[in-house]
Amino acid sequence: MIREDGPRLALEGPLTLATVAGLVEEGRSLVASADRLLDLAAVTQVDSAALALLLSWVRAARSAGRQLTIVHAPASLVSLAALYDVDTILPLGR
Repeated sequence: MIREDGPRLALEGPLTLATVAGLVEEGRSLVASADRLLDLAAVTQVDSAALALLLSWVRAARSAGRQLTIVHAPASLVSLAALYDVDTILPLGR
């Protein structure tokens, strides 16, 4: 689920293969429309699908000339990003 509060977008619940498909297009549209702060504080579980989702949103934002900043990334997401060597691509605020 994506909650929008001005420039802030908050994701809640699991970001896994079972859940991200429903978020892809909505998120791309939102991050392309304005500079955004993506808050992951309420994310409960992640897998590699979460990385794919976030990378697609970063690409969409950059293609639209927008900035996407990710805050409160769960430690498991930060670890996955490092494992897949995309931690320098994703703007993960720690």
